[in-house]
Amino acid sequence: MRAMILAAGLGTRLRPLTNDRPKALVEINGRTLIEITLTRLRSFGIHDVIVNAHHLAGMLVDYLQQHDFGMRIEVSREDELLDTGGGLKKAAWFFREQGTDEPFLVHNVDVLSAIDLQRLTRQHRESGALATLAVQRRDTSRQLLFDTRLELCGRKTGDNEPELVCPEEAFQPLAFCGIHIISPRIFARMSEEGVFSIITTYLRLAALGEKIAALPVDEYYWRDVGTPEGLTEATNEFTDLSSSA
Repeated sequence: MRAMILAAGLGTRLRPLTNDRPKALVEINGRTLIEITLTRLRSFGIHDVIVNAHHLAGMLVDYLQQHDFGMRIEVSREDELLDTGGGLKKAAWFFREQGTDEPFLVHNVDVLSAIDLQRLTRQHRESGALATLAVQRRDTSRQLLFDTRLELCGRKTGDNEPELVCPEEAFQPLAFCGIHIISPRIFARMSEEGVFSIITTYLRLAALGEKIAALPVDEYYWRDVGTPEGLTEATNEFTDLSSSA
């Protein structure tokens, strides 16, 4: 399996830490976020990774060249920040070069978790979904809506009315964890161009009948470290991230 680490964001929530470095090089207990993520992916047998870069991209490129993670690591540089969907589409060549429909993992660099990635992959393969999203039942200002089969049917932002893309009377709000398994056939269905969120693609395809599935992972540790508060909490929660996240 191959993977993509989404690391191109400006890291505005982490300022001033990201004033002089990309968020992927922000540290927790002396380890960069990119190191923690790469080490975790390697522990699940992933050895081919592409990382997107934009804000202070040269620093991230230099860092990856100077450290040996025992993996093939490509960098997809974005002159314009393309958001999650645009960034993934730009990196499509990396997953197409396999010449198979082998699913791949997408992982936000500012997320730490103990989610079982093998379980997520197994669920994806068995369900035949186009994408499988790790989700939790927690409060968030941006919620995805799933039907009784745990298939994507809409979203809700803040106090706005739910936006349903499928006619469902019963649905539940769940929070996306920034970790998902995707089948490469999505690229043939990705009509969006330029700057766009992968969630936009997921909602459009769900409306067309594609299966965008959820795997609830409430029993696993998960932390958004894209804020100073999240960084502080993660630092206090872990003394050895290599064994816990």
